[in-house]
Amino acid sequence: MAGRILREDVEAVRERVHIEEIVGAHVALRSAGVGSLKGLCPFHDERSPSFHVRPQVGRYHCFGCGEGGDVIAFVQKVDGLGFTDAVEYLASRAGMQLRYEEGGGPSRPGEEPGRRRRLLDAHRIAEEFYREQLVLPAAAAARAFLAERGFDRSAADDFGVGFAPQGWDGLLRHLRGRGFTEAELTVSGLVSQGQRGIYDRFRGRLVWPIREVTGETVGFGARRLFDEDTGPKYLNTPETPLYRKSHVLYGIDLAKREISREKQVVVVEGYTDVMAMHLSGVRTAVATCGTAFGPDHARIVRRLVGDSGSAGGVQLAGGSSVGGEIVFTFDGDAAGQKAALRAFGEDQAFTAQTFVAVETSGMDPCELRQARGPDAVRALVSSRQPLFEFVIRSTLAAHDLRTAEGRVGALRAAAPVVAGIRDSALRPEYERLLAGWLGMDDVAGVRRAVADARRAPRQAPRGGSDRDAGRRPGSSSDGAPTPVPVARMAVPDRRDPVAQVERTALEVVLQHPTLVPAEFDALAPDACTAPAYRAVHEAVRAAGGIAAARDVVARGGETAWVGAVLEEAAEPVHALLTELSVSPLPEDRPQSLPGYVRGVVLRLVDIGVTRRIAAGRGRLQRRGPAAPPAEQRALLGELLELEAQRRGLRSA
Repeated sequence: MAGRILREDVEAVRERVHIEEIVGAHVALRSAGVGSLKGLCPFHDERSPSFHVRPQVGRYHCFGCGEGGDVIAFVQKVDGLGFTDAVEYLASRAGMQLRYEEGGGPSRPGEEPGRRRRLLDAHRIAEEFYREQLVLPAAAAARAFLAERGFDRSAADDFGVGFAPQGWDGLLRHLRGRGFTEAELTVSGLVSQGQRGIYDRFRGRLVWPIREVTGETVGFGARRLFDEDTGPKYLNTPETPLYRKSHVLYGIDLAKREISREKQVVVVEGYTDVMAMHLSGVRTAVATCGTAFGPDHARIVRRLVGDSGSAGGVQLAGGSSVGGEIVFTFDGDAAGQKAALRAFGEDQAFTAQTFVAVETSGMDPCELRQARGPDAVRALVSSRQPLFEFVIRSTLAAHDLRTAEGRVGALRAAAPVVAGIRDSALRPEYERLLAGWLGMDDVAGVRRAVADARRAPRQAPRGGSDRDAGRRPGSSSDGAPTPVPVARMAVPDRRDPVAQVERTALEVVLQHPTLVPAEFDALAPDACTAPAYRAVHEAVRAAGGIAAARDVVARGGETAWVGAVLEEAAEPVHALLTELSVSPLPEDRPQSLPGYVRGVVLRLVDIGVTRRIAAGRGRLQRRGPAAPPAEQRALLGELLELEAQRRGLRSA
């Protein structure tokens, strides 16, 4: 076993490695005077840069938190490495061969020095293996998949795309042949453990390397290609010492320099979307890896964008400035809009102005590039709108602004969104905008509604735990409400008969999805009138509805189904979702349960049909005899069809 690294080799690493390059891979640095660079500290959250680097002396220091040291200390701190692993990583970047003392002990008790380097080497060799496989005859399906989406061999090479052969141990045998032990391969996440031993984790799949900002491959994402593959559509590396999905962004290694230069990052939803964006000229695109965009991703983005609130950034209402912009792109369907609203929960985790770009036809960037070319992809990003505006307008869209009742309801729903804006200069601007979008001349009334919404969380407890009632990490010290609309919407009174039907229907959908009739998936997005229950319904729809639930339950049971819905739900809804999934049902006898579930869901469908009948009769009455005969016939035909549907429901 290797011992300690020779002291002279450690000193050589310090001399040969440029600290500004290593730090610059994590932090956007700019000149701070002769011989000095500065940026946002990667070790604590700050708005003004206090982290300084002096390349000539090879040292860094943060005047905010006091962290400092040389390039080895920086790598240890930022990547969580031991001393030996940090030196080995830097030596590999500098092309140095390290020497070790005879008989020296390991850098960490019980662990061989250089384990991280060994795991990184395993991933590098695995990536080479997958890329070599892509050109072989067995990878025809993988090449066809890429070609169908407009990606040629050059694109595959640029993004390191490869193919995992269908056999059980192709990569395993290859890595064993390169001297890796079973223990190392198990820890790496490249293989899985079965009753008969270990085998390749990825088999018969198209494979993308997932790299750290430094360019080191730490994991893989793999797409199913063959019908006989019963696994998930996308399969990622599990959590390992190298790979934590909440800390990695696909494409960050390719985008980091453009992000720093353009002061912009575009967040998309998949690997092919990143490829399409980059090939269309949007070279700041990245994607999360099997998880929602979260606070750790935000910190990575902030450091690269150089988000500092300093002069020269994007100018906001009220005169404040930010260091760049974050653009979330989502599909134009309901699931994409849900994802955009969920991103709103992370918007104020950083000060960069945040936008959303939604492709209204429902195409993702990859499909958009194929259908309309690179110009359309660039135009999508150019069409971005502020995320605050998007969330407010999405909230208003659920209300009929032609009626006084609709405008009042819209104000009540949108006021908490505006109240969640922590920028005291920006909030009044959106109060005025909200008044205009509502068609209200009374801006003061809108301001009162927003002020009431800001006070609401402190006036009365909401459903869920005390923890759910408090502010999320990173919220403002003045107690401003969490910037997610449903976080301030109380669970409806159970004495409300309509709300009780909505609640019970959602309970059975979560607890017994295989018994729920298909009519549930045909419900309109606004089938649940209570905002909290509508948020749960949206999460169910985003998870694929009852059609998807049956497949999920078949593979992993009801627990997996609830987990799938939780994954799609905004964080403030999690407590309610959990409550609904465990609430006792009035009827739990096995022989009666199917009929009870069906009856509960059909009652909710009945309410929705009745609501549509009432709306249709109102339209017919308002139009009256003045309406053209063709319009009258159409309205009457629609009403007759709805009446027949309701009779069918009530006789079922």
